[in-house]
Amino acid sequence: MKRIVISLSVIVAAAVALTGARQAPALANAQKVERGRYIVQIAGCNDCHTPLKMGPKGPEPDMSRMLSGHPAQLTLPPAPQHKMPWMWTGAATNTAFAGPWGISYARNLTPDQVSGLGIWTEDMFLKMARTGRHMGVSRPILPPMPWQNLNAMTDDDLKAVFAYLRTVKPIRNEVPDAVVAQ
Repeated sequence: MKRIVISLSVIVAAAVALTGARQAPALANAQKVERGRYIVQIAGCNDCHTPLKMGPKGPEPDMSRMLSGHPAQLTLPPAPQHKMPWMWTGAATNTAFAGPWGISYARNLTPDQVSGLGIWTEDMFLKMARTGRHMGVSRPILPPMPWQNLNAMTDDDLKAVFAYLRTVKPIRNEVPDAVVAQ
């Protein structure tokens, strides 16, 4: 009987230890995601990557399309010509911008596999922030995206942002490609 009690105690202790070991990474990941949510919020990512809609007090973020970028169905007319001191123009959704660089559209940051960051790896995200290039290797990221601010972030903060972006609702929204000025 004593042997059975000792055996059961060892099994229970092992189960508790394994459960704690499994919960520690989950807790660490939850803290990482929460840190990423905080950074996305204070860094103003929604300011351009979440389309504006008209609310009762004026323009407000359309949180049903949170971080989905420029609305694919919104076709814009040709960009206005600028004369100094005016340099750039933004669409009413605050998701498309025209200036001397051409026309840039806020990208879809949701984890949608087709139109968002769903196929991106953490390494691609870090390279994008470090190089200022789409997917870390492609075309330059255009204004007004402040990728230099991302470049100033620590790897841990960028990884937290990426972890958070993986948790938001995926939204299929195929943003137009940028039009780079010649």
